[in-house]
Amino acid sequence: MSTRNSLSLTGFALLSISFLFAIGCGQNQARRTDATSQATASSQGAAATAPANPNPATVTSNPGGVAMPAESDHAHKPGSHGGIIVPIGTDSYHAEAVIEKGGAFRLLTLGKDESRIQEVDEQPIKAYVKVVGQPDAVPVDLIATPQEGDRPGQTSQFLGELPEDLRGKPLEITIPNIRINGERFRVGFTTQTETHQEEMPASLPAAEEQALYLTPGGKYTEADIAANGKVTASQKFKGLMSSHNAKPNPGDKICPISMTRANPNFTWIIGGLPYQFCCPPCVDEFVKLAKEHPEEVKTPDTYIK
Repeated sequence: MSTRNSLSLTGFALLSISFLFAIGCGQNQARRTDATSQATASSQGAAATAPANPNPATVTSNPGGVAMPAESDHAHKPGSHGGIIVPIGTDSYHAEAVIEKGGAFRLLTLGKDESRIQEVDEQPIKAYVKVVGQPDAVPVDLIATPQEGDRPGQTSQFLGELPEDLRGKPLEITIPNIRINGERFRVGFTTQTETHQEEMPASLPAAEEQALYLTPGGKYTEADIAANGKVTASQKFKGLMSSHNAKPNPGDKICPISMTRANPNFTWIIGGLPYQFCCPPCVDEFVKLAKEHPEEVKTPDTYIK
């Protein structure tokens, strides 16, 4: 056989192998594409046929896989109104949830940049609220209440009121549906600050609390007991919501126990001077310190960021 014929046969063989290889790859690619399409269709079908929660009054704090804000993300980050900044979507938008001591519940809508106000369509919003650790939630209506500067038909604020038995307690709150720029979002968050709870002392038993607050000792005097109303901290501050800010600004008063930003609503007289705290258990701890180790108690102006 001539050299030219040999080369021709070799070229034909290589061309045939390349053709078969191309067919095989095309078939494999088609099979992969088909499998992907089937998986996508199956997933979409499952989502479309998933039953709705038959009892929305018992939704948990994380219905339908709502991502709760992680401690490393936006959980408990203080807002400009003293509330909690909550991410909406994958940080597409934000909201500031403000729960006031009288039971008022404000939801302020913000943009991706938390310093920007986000107007949304006026719409009814229903929040489901429950005490942390309790099984059942109570529906709370949030009414569109535009702020000054909001455009007609738009609002950046929703107002509601918590039932009395939920006030002053750590809460889990779920908003199943809020519409922003034509998209619908679910929002879930908690008012509980886990880190602070781990660091702070638990409330005292009633008898021990009475003995602590209503008997003098160390720097804690009879005059202090009278100035504080002859009551315990839990009695005086009943119904007030604790709000812990772990990042006080320079010049802010700080709690002598937790070193978080102090709340003037939680003021207690010790040694004739007013001290501010973040919550009643911290008052317990500081009064105990004033009685047992008075030399360790500094003046109120010491506890400033």
